Amino acid sequence: MRILFAICMILVFGKLFTLAIKAAWGLTKIMCTLVFLPVVLIVMAITGLIYLALPIVVIIGIVMLVVGRK
Repeated sequence: MRILFAICMILVFGKLFTLAIKAAWGLTKIMCTLVFLPVVLIVMAITGLIYLALPIVVIIGIVMLVVGRK
């Protein structure tokens, strides 16, 4: 009976762990896209690295146009 209980606990908490990892990864992608990337680009532009920031913005814009049409 204890073995059955242990197997069920591993299955339940394994699925919960998998769900938690997926949720955390989703939050990480959102935070990087909405917070981290714009802050990095603004800091690059302010510190004089506009020649690097502008091509990055253009590439991201082109990728978003291509991906957005699917």
